[in-house]
Amino acid sequence: MAAHADDRFDVLHWWTSVSERRAVDELAARADDEGIAWRNAAIPGGAGIGAMKVLKARVLGGRAPDSAQLIGPAITEWAELGLLLELDDVAAAGNWNTKLFPTIWTLVRQRGHVVAAPLGIHRINVLFYNRKVFADAGLTPPKTWAEFDRVADALARRGVTPLAQSGQPWQVATLFETLALSEGGPGFYRSLYARRNSNLWFDARVTRALNRLRELRRYASQGEPSWDVLARSLGRGDTAMFIMGDWVKGELQALGKGVDADFGCIAVPGTENMHLYSVDSFVMFAGNYSTQPEQEKLAKLMVSPSIQASYNHIKGSVPVRRDADTASMDACARSSWRTFARGADVLAPSMVHRMATDETLKDAIIAQLHRFYSDDHVPVGEIQRRIAGLVRTLAEQGGDDK
Repeated sequence: MAAHADDRFDVLHWWTSVSERRAVDELAARADDEGIAWRNAAIPGGAGIGAMKVLKARVLGGRAPDSAQLIGPAITEWAELGLLLELDDVAAAGNWNTKLFPTIWTLVRQRGHVVAAPLGIHRINVLFYNRKVFADAGLTPPKTWAEFDRVADALARRGVTPLAQSGQPWQVATLFETLALSEGGPGFYRSLYARRNSNLWFDARVTRALNRLRELRRYASQGEPSWDVLARSLGRGDTAMFIMGDWVKGELQALGKGVDADFGCIAVPGTENMHLYSVDSFVMFAGNYSTQPEQEKLAKLMVSPSIQASYNHIKGSVPVRRDADTASMDACARSSWRTFARGADVLAPSMVHRMATDETLKDAIIAQLHRFYSDDHVPVGEIQRRIAGLVRTLAEQGGDDK
């Protein structure tokens, strides 16, 4: 049943790149088949910073969308305000408790109620490389940081920018959190962010990650381009490597590039068999419950096996379902899905991409990391003291410094 144009279903999100728009179009087309007239409220801006501001303004103004993209702890924060539709009946009918990975099942529940529909899992500790550039230089993808330095030096001598990297704050912080994972592993990483232990920011593993962040600048592209612009530079061969979430894969595919022919992906050095993750999910705002049938229908659709397969292929992510068909996945997706399936011991929730902590702490850490990356005169110890102080202050306010 086609939806009617005068009964539009408002969906707020921050997907505006080529591949993201295609993923949204896939969802919208399937929603239309179910009688839901999906209307995009797409807010540009990497990592959803602008979208969250717009969402807050709309809710405060009494114009909440029917559905909105939310990630990680933000789901709980909105649920605690009593603004989200509970999706318990949809989840029960679809056996989400057994079909979803345990980490995903925990993520979408608050006080025993299901309050979000999960769409896909992104792996962030991915090193993408241009196959032709590497082949022409006779190089193999680096699995250690020593190998990375040798490869990067060889590429630089050939006149190729070794690393695609933006100076945008969220992209700098994304690079740092992969380095923190590389230095400390999942357990240390989770403690660093989720437990708000301020003393950990003085740990030698953080010192090494910060030093590596600064060292990588000599191999990196300049300026503050958006991530999709950097993906295109990698696809053209203007840059050789890109450390970023696997949404880059979706963008390269949208540009006609293939995993086997044009680019490859491996785990960031030191993070093999680890999964730094972010989960795309949507919540439904309760409002006056006039659109509840459509909201429940959309939630059911998002978790369905067919949408999980088609959407995640376009987006670059992998399904949230434990029964996903790995035979239909490319090598990058298969590695991500299988690593996530190993369970909690290998998992690290992304700080930058709203999985590990609240907005206030996230924004404060990102600002300090950007300052450090942008100014060579800022000592490593100073940034450690600044971030530790912020963590301590916010933990004292929340009473959860452990």
